[in-house]
Amino acid sequence: MYPEQAAGPRVIVIGAGIVGCSLADELTARGWTDVTVLDQGPLPAPGGSTSHAPGLVFRTSPSKTLTAFATYTVEKFNALEVDGLPCFNAVGGLELATTPERWADLHRKAGLAASWGVRAELVGPARCKELWPLVDETLVHGGLYTPEDGLARAVPACRAQMERARARGARFLERHTVTGIEKDGGRVTVVVTDRGTFAADHVVSAAGFWGPVIGRMAGIDIPLLPLAHQYVKTAPLPELAGLNDPRVEASRPILRHQDRDLYFREHTDRIGIGSYAHRPLPVDPFTVPAYDDAEDMPSSYPFTQEDFAPSWEECRQLLPALKGAEIAEGFNGVFSFTPDGMPVLGESRTLRGFWLAEAVWVTHSAGVARAVAEWMVDGRPSLDLHECELTRFEDAQRSPAYVAERGAQQFVEVYDVIHPLQPMDRPRPLRVSPFHVRQQELGAVFLEGGGWERPHWYEANAPLAEGFQGHVRDAWAARHWSPIAAVEARATRERVALYDMTPLRRLEVTGPGALTFLQRMTSNNLARKPGAVTYTLLLDEAGGIRSDLTVARLAPDRFQVGANSPADLDWLLRHAPDDVHIRDITSGTCCIGVWGPLARALVQPLTRDDFSHEAFGYFRAKETYIGHVPVTAMRLSYVGELGWELYTTADLGLRLWDTLWEAGRAHGVIAAGRSAFNSLRLEKGYRAWGHDMTIEHNPYEAGLGFAVRMNKGDFVGRSALEKLSQSTQGERGRPARKLTALLLADPAAVVLGKEPVYVDGVPCGYVTSASYGYTLGRCVAYAWLPPLETSTGVHIEYFGEKVPATVAGEPLFDPEMTRIRR
Repeated sequence: MYPEQAAGPRVIVIGAGIVGCSLADELTARGWTDVTVLDQGPLPAPGGSTSHAPGLVFRTSPSKTLTAFATYTVEKFNALEVDGLPCFNAVGGLELATTPERWADLHRKAGLAASWGVRAELVGPARCKELWPLVDETLVHGGLYTPEDGLARAVPACRAQMERARARGARFLERHTVTGIEKDGGRVTVVVTDRGTFAADHVVSAAGFWGPVIGRMAGIDIPLLPLAHQYVKTAPLPELAGLNDPRVEASRPILRHQDRDLYFREHTDRIGIGSYAHRPLPVDPFTVPAYDDAEDMPSSYPFTQEDFAPSWEECRQLLPALKGAEIAEGFNGVFSFTPDGMPVLGESRTLRGFWLAEAVWVTHSAGVARAVAEWMVDGRPSLDLHECELTRFEDAQRSPAYVAERGAQQFVEVYDVIHPLQPMDRPRPLRVSPFHVRQQELGAVFLEGGGWERPHWYEANAPLAEGFQGHVRDAWAARHWSPIAAVEARATRERVALYDMTPLRRLEVTGPGALTFLQRMTSNNLARKPGAVTYTLLLDEAGGIRSDLTVARLAPDRFQVGANSPADLDWLLRHAPDDVHIRDITSGTCCIGVWGPLARALVQPLTRDDFSHEAFGYFRAKETYIGHVPVTAMRLSYVGELGWELYTTADLGLRLWDTLWEAGRAHGVIAAGRSAFNSLRLEKGYRAWGHDMTIEHNPYEAGLGFAVRMNKGDFVGRSALEKLSQSTQGERGRPARKLTALLLADPAAVVLGKEPVYVDGVPCGYVTSASYGYTLGRCVAYAWLPPLETSTGVHIEYFGEKVPATVAGEPLFDPEMTRIRR
């Protein structure tokens, strides 16, 4: 055993690439100085993806979290120096559009930059030529210029952070190959290498594309696919002779030609070119050679010229100076992709103390390291990480076949213009509700989420749209949408509709300690009689919203919890005492939402129980029968209309659908999809966790203070909310920012979400959720903004156009709640 150091928990970081080095720096800066970083290769370039990374940092992303990661990476590396040179070269970034579709997308991307605080400028062909003189501007519609983006010098950044971490007590040990991970009592205890063993309180796998290898040692599946990506350098170009300082290599912006899946950067008098245009080239991480056995380095595979040949012709088209040039060198460099293209971060619940910081590119490395260090030291990250947490994946999304298929598709689509609703094509269908066959018969158009096939509208309802005067959408907003959604929403408001709510997660919480446990874990008061349903929040210790739940007390010690994601189950299981049992019942059950003014007329004849308002009030639950089917009926409505959520077991689901459908014919029942559903819920101002609020927000600013009962006793986050109301937030209910309802002024205008909102010409916030409100005749958008008076005018930027909107009071539809409570 190596001698132990004295300060703080013993942390072993596996992998001394840019993530491992950044994490060691961040941990030691927070006082955890007993940190040992192990790597199988020589330092500071041990042969992983960091050792060959071209270092491109484009910050702007549809993900606010990824943009924040990249922004911190730029800030940190700008402040690091090695041998008198900074570890970041802020040459700027230039993304070109050579098609009208890409040019439109760059307008959208400029909006994302404004939403997330990145300085960006749309420029014309002449300015593109000025920034990159080798470009044939006749091919270019325009570009997006981000002057603070640039090139991370990854290996020097590793060196700089290693030096700082060492000065605080960290150790970096090269030529140590991890061969095993030992555990005891569900906790990690020891890391075994070929040169000794290391006792550990925490182990972090920052092994890059070797992550699955480390994961297997720990008994943890890591959903990550290594893929090879082609990179070449040209021979010296006369046009670049004497232009660049060889110490920093580049002076012109990094260039992306995403219409052809290419990017370019300068290497002094040469040009480096990366291509995503070739076929996916998966790599088995268990067969990657050791450093000394590799031809160059483990992450560098032989260049396949035939894969690059089409891209080389495209390069010569865009940069005519390359027509007489040659490729001097090339390789296929290995790096990591996940099924959704996001990192994999967090601590395993089944092996406590085992952390993941995987599938992280240089672009986001320092930001990820800071978030993981905060998580380990402080107990929570300051950023919302729900898109990145290991717990986000469903069991159905963890199979090797799924990871391989989706990971390869992420590679193919890395530079594609992706609509926010666009689903992956394969493997589908994967998860279907018991009603799927009936939905197909009705012409359901399915999108996908969490592996579930989700109807967004039904072509069987098309005749209802004949003669309907709805708004006309632009081409982008019309993707994955149909005017049929409008008539489905109208039918819900006027008659009755069936909604498939099966994909919503359902947990069963039982045991003698169930009530005490749920009271401790959530913000609202659940100490109510059986039959009560309560909307409540899962908060973290800082008062941030981890999730929102609907909790039905079905018996003194039995609760059904409507949750959002696998992360909710993981969070509850982490905290559950021995006398509480938690079971995910989603896959074995199903749910139909029956909503509309005629919902009672449909349901009441099918049951002997009294479904009147007096006997079955709002936010109540009852176990009963609908026809031959036993159901748990909950009087809830996420669409703002009278109705019930009806739950039963999956084997009886089809019978329940058919029973309701047959009885509903006399009332003009239809099946309705999620497109109408989203419209209706926004008209009522109902929040969607993960879109409208996250751990970065507290209940009061999110408009959810009604779900907090400070007088019920202690609960997770209570003390933080008390301090919040007394300090920076000022008087409770008057936060510094607020989730705000907006109504677009133009009845024909639509926004989709994540657009910047301007107040007095200055970007002050961003849209979280948006949908056309068919009942209101206007698009509804929710946005995080400073507190504004009702009727204040703002502008939302949509593809470069400033769309007028006004702040609206909530709820926009049926503020007296008369339609639900009748």
